[in-house]
Amino acid sequence: MNKKIVTILSVLIVLVFIGYIIYDSTRPAGSAKNEDKISQIQQIPDAWKISSEFKVTEGLLKAVTVSPAGKIYLGGDSFVSCYDKDLKQIWNTKTSSPVTALSNFGDTVFASTAEQIFVMDATGKVLNEWGPFEDSCMITSVSSNKNFVAFADAGNKMVFILDKGGEVKKMIGQNERHFVIPSPFFDVALDNDNNIYVANTGEHRIETYTIEGVFKSQFGEAGTAPGAFCGCCAPPHFALIPEGYVTAEKGINRIKILNKKGEFVEFVNSKNDFVKSVPLDLASADGETIYGAYPGDSKLYVFTRK
Repeated sequence: MNKKIVTILSVLIVLVFIGYIIYDSTRPAGSAKNEDKISQIQQIPDAWKISSEFKVTEGLLKAVTVSPAGKIYLGGDSFVSCYDKDLKQIWNTKTSSPVTALSNFGDTVFASTAEQIFVMDATGKVLNEWGPFEDSCMITSVSSNKNFVAFADAGNKMVFILDKGGEVKKMIGQNERHFVIPSPFFDVALDNDNNIYVANTGEHRIETYTIEGVFKSQFGEAGTAPGAFCGCCAPPHFALIPEGYVTAEKGINRIKILNKKGEFVEFVNSKNDFVKSVPLDLASADGETIYGAYPGDSKLYVFTRK
């Protein structure tokens, strides 16, 4: 072989080797492992399907809650609507400000705006307005049970516990335990035993407290694994179901079910065209039907098992 050709080939080999070294040193640590994990995740089939889609015309859809009786409540800019199980509208109420979150207990609906909570009856009539509460308040989630109403304030990084008269009984996040909230995603849920579940999104976990604000437990970690929470702040939305939790994510816009220990059970929806940075607000009354309010197209997505 010509000596000149050999020299050129040698130089090319060296350049390729140097290029690989530069690539390997600059790519994120563990990226090959991450690629393998993502590949494995992509092979896990979704156990649920989208059984129906419902386009909301009242305004930009942001929130959903459902009752055990089958009523579906939707909220957004700037309305609260009630539908029956067949998605036929029962009533629609205009609100003075955009609705950020919804909850219901019995015949009472609690609709939060950034600074206030509207208390509504079974016909959509506003019975009361609670708040404003703290300066820089940004309410992102509201939840209710028989005795209490809880809301998450992303502006002040605290969870407020109210009685059914709207009086503040407790604030969580002031003292030794703090919530890390990098963006306006901060979810809270109350169960019938007065346990409070809080998405500490900057720490990628869900924490449990008593109604007095005493810390009980936590689970969750950052990552792309099925049981981990991806994105900068996760989980942005979650709902309690009999099996445990149904959670949404951003970064990878996927919905999944975790058991009561926080262990991965199955994907509800992980292969979709949802915008990565726009997660779905979630609600379920029985764990058999899951509702997702998607601001990206103002549609309500109804998920049922395959």
